[in-house]
Amino acid sequence: MSVTPPPSAATPPVLAEVVRSGFVEGRHRGSLVLLAADGSVELALGDVTAPVFPRSANKPMQAAGVLRVGLDLSGERLALAAASHSGETFHRDLVHKMLGEYGLRPDQLQCPPDLPLDPEERETYLAAGGARDRVVMNCSGKHTAMLAACLRNDWPTDTYLDPGHPLQQTIHGVVEEAAGEPVAAVGTDGCGAPLLALTLTGLARAYRSFVLAAPGTPERRVADAMRAHPEYVAGTRRHDTWLMREVPGALSKMGAEAVQAVALPDGRALAFKVEDGASRALGPVLARALRLLGVRAPVVERIGHAPLLGGGREVGEVRAVF
Repeated sequence: MSVTPPPSAATPPVLAEVVRSGFVEGRHRGSLVLLAADGSVELALGDVTAPVFPRSANKPMQAAGVLRVGLDLSGERLALAAASHSGETFHRDLVHKMLGEYGLRPDQLQCPPDLPLDPEERETYLAAGGARDRVVMNCSGKHTAMLAACLRNDWPTDTYLDPGHPLQQTIHGVVEEAAGEPVAAVGTDGCGAPLLALTLTGLARAYRSFVLAAPGTPERRVADAMRAHPEYVAGTRRHDTWLMREVPGALSKMGAEAVQAVALPDGRALAFKVEDGASRALGPVLARALRLLGVRAPVVERIGHAPLLGGGREVGEVRAVF
């Protein structure tokens, strides 16, 4: 007896191939949605109406949540509140500075101790005698902002990651409002914060809503801070930084398990997830999606370059196939 799986269980299409010495040795499947400037779906690959965990791609909405409850952040500090930072010296220094400004201690951060996210920075940090630390963890800016928002409202700081906490309830509402759909599931992210599931279409709509929001609104303030200070959102060697620095008005944020969302200033937007979570496919898939949206900036080639090495030289690549 054969059973036809429901549409949500269908095998997603191949988004990228791993090609070594001219031989396809692997494939990365996933789902992707492109939105036109008017918000309509221009392209859908796979099931873009099934919920996924956006992981850190939800951070702009979380940052807007702390503004909604009255925390006054701007510039680099607001960008860092929406960041998955690389753990570079300037990231760590600003987290320490923000903690001091609010009278907070590093041990009040409930993100786990970690090493720098960026591999080059990790080697430098360890060579200098660094150890796993909460401030170094890529979500420490977000956690600092969440704690500061609790102080601003006289809310408990020891339970700030509880999904029922007033701050997290506000963030839940911001996510649903931006995405135009209800949160499908609540989990726990790698940093310990509540993780809110959305469809890829909803995630793309959320980013679109941030770039189109009226000036001065929490959403627009977050988008503007991220675009003005992209190195604080990611790092000096990261795709999000390159894209926001070199494509005027672009808002870009990746998430763990190979999730990516981008919005352009006219409302065009994209979101995708690579099914197996392989980050090596992010750049090629992102570059191809940007080209399909009409982005022709030189940085797209840089983002899409994902070489495979053999004996220390380039012998292949990860390439998009849609």
